[in-house]
Amino acid sequence: MKFFDFLIANGGVLFAILGAVLAVILAGNGSARGVGTVGQAAAGVIAEEPEKFGKALILQLLPGTQGLYGFVIGLFIILRVKPDTTLESGMALFLAALPIAFVGWISAIHQGKVAAAGIGILAKNGEQSTKGIIFAVMVETYALLSFIISIMLLLRVS
Repeated sequence: MKFFDFLIANGGVLFAILGAVLAVILAGNGSARGVGTVGQAAAGVIAEEPEKFGKALILQLLPGTQGLYGFVIGLFIILRVKPDTTLESGMALFLAALPIAFVGWISAIHQGKVAAAGIGILAKNGEQSTKGIIFAVMVETYALLSFIISIMLLLRVS
């Protein structure tokens, strides 16, 4: 019974913090992997054509946004947690973090792959690099939708 008493007394804070942690860690991990993938692809192009750095940097920055979305959701959750957060509220905050945590994680990895392919476009025909950005932004759409859902869920938690 001690465990259940502890859970009832402190579970709200624990679940809320777990939600914040997942949003930041998973989305941040995906962004780090995505940005790393694009950086590796860009390094070869920049070594041969340093004037393409600016366009390559735009492609590299795109998978980083999911980590920012996760950070914002994590911050919003942390700011809402109080010592007396109920188990119900804590679980609701935890669930509100899940859309951006998981979609941010996976979409950043895939956006990194698409943006790395965009580096290939930049390498072969720099004038067409905007098309690579558009392809990568299409993946971003799903991260943005999950971020909006996480915000909407947070607004519903009392």
